[in-house]
Amino acid sequence: MKSGRRKGIEAHQQRSGRRAVGAAEAIKPLSEARTRDLATDWPIALYETLKAAGVQHMSYVPDAGHSTLIRLFNEDADVRTNVLTTEEEGVAISAGSWLGGKRSVLLMQSSGVGNCINMLSLPVQSRFPFLTLVTMRGEWAEFNPWQVPMGRATQASLEAIGLTVLRAETGADLIDTVEQAATMAFDADQQVAVLIGQRLLGKKKW
Repeated sequence: MKSGRRKGIEAHQQRSGRRAVGAAEAIKPLSEARTRDLATDWPIALYETLKAAGVQHMSYVPDAGHSTLIRLFNEDADVRTNVLTTEEEGVAISAGSWLGGKRSVLLMQSSGVGNCINMLSLPVQSRFPFLTLVTMRGEWAEFNPWQVPMGRATQASLEAIGLTVLRAETGADLIDTVEQAATMAFDADQQVAVLIGQRLLGKKKW
């Protein structure tokens, strides 16, 4: 019987046109994560990178850009996950997770950044380690005009409240960036947001 994580990885690779890998190589250590084709398999490598960084908790608002990462974490028995009704809940949950001895990551879309600006004062002022991955909207090939204003304001808003903001536009850059962001957050008690460029996510069609 295949494990849940194995099924999730195979599903992603089938959608991207790549053959499924053998069970022994399905989940690679961080030292091998970069051997994947990061143009297509970056969500799997991203999962491996976060696991190698010691992440044991993940909270999220459902988002297509994070769908593979969300599925892999939900199918991982060693990781506790929380689905949120609003992004600001995830900020407080991340702080509570750290107090309970667990490293946490918050997944959200750029449109949700505006919902949690005030709550971000909690990790900033209390110096809790905080890591969030933000899929961008309102940029490359955006079809929804309502996504544009917050997309333009995302980086400036996060920086104004005190977060360090990093950005990635390719799969390879994303893996390196998240690895360094996790070190900054969990080893140096920093509050870090990694923005995932919309071009990497691909054009949305409805």
